[in-house]
Amino acid sequence: MRLTHSRAVLAMVGVTLMWSTAGVVTRHLEHAASFEVTFWRSFFTLVSLAVMLPLLRGRGVFLRLRRAPRALWVSGLCWSVMFTAFMLAMTLTTVANVLVTMSTGPLLTALGARLFLRHRIPARTWVAIWVAGGAIAWIYGSQLGQVGLAGWIGIAVAFAVPVAGATNWTITQRSHARGEDVDLVPAVLVGAVISTLATLPLAWPFAASARDLGLLAFLGLTQLAIPCTLAVICARVLKAPEISLLALLEVIFGILLAWIGAGEAPGPNVLTGGALVLGALVVNELLGWRQRT
Repeated sequence: MRLTHSRAVLAMVGVTLMWSTAGVVTRHLEHAASFEVTFWRSFFTLVSLAVMLPLLRGRGVFLRLRRAPRALWVSGLCWSVMFTAFMLAMTLTTVANVLVTMSTGPLLTALGARLFLRHRIPARTWVAIWVAGGAIAWIYGSQLGQVGLAGWIGIAVAFAVPVAGATNWTITQRSHARGEDVDLVPAVLVGAVISTLATLPLAWPFAASARDLGLLAFLGLTQLAIPCTLAVICARVLKAPEISLLALLEVIFGILLAWIGAGEAPGPNVLTGGALVLGALVVNELLGWRQRT
């Protein structure tokens, strides 16, 4: 699949919208909790990708995994950390706390791209990162007094997501910068396998109802398998800091969906900060589009 820059940006917006459904769906689970939620979501992602990958990459995609380069396996490990830490954090603290913590991703990604890839980050992107980061910090600071012990644990677990995400995007960009024809789409499958196997012993005995399984199957397909595959494809066109900056839309979409669909109402600071994040994204993309045209 070949994308222009503009289409890749639009695709990433769609990706973040799909990613953002996790919080609101999780709040409607009946019995499944903690590691079981993580296990079933990863399991259904694995099943979805096992069907999708042969359609995208041919029947020999699984055989080629045996000869895959190290970058694919490291990327798969990063995906497994993101899959596991994200859902565990969602069961420990609010959707807003998880998403706000994850929003440190653009800064971490930009630093990684600068240090390890020697990428020159445009001034407009740095400004957008710092404006968005400041807005997120303001949102987070307004909620500090409301976070209990479980909330702090959830925030600490959630921080593993942007660290793994920054590492993943940097690896993806580095492999392409070196001219290596590395197909990193199967890395999403590897991540799902690792996450499934790691959480299975901790998820037993299962308590999920049929409704829970249906909701988690929905997440496995539309919140992980499809958008994560699209994100890897977009990484061939967009630079790592730009991908990570666009991923901040998940914060806005996720908080709004949790508010509308689960009653987790954000405070006025969250709404104001969210407007600043969106403004930084729009200005960055408009300036980039103007330079390219």
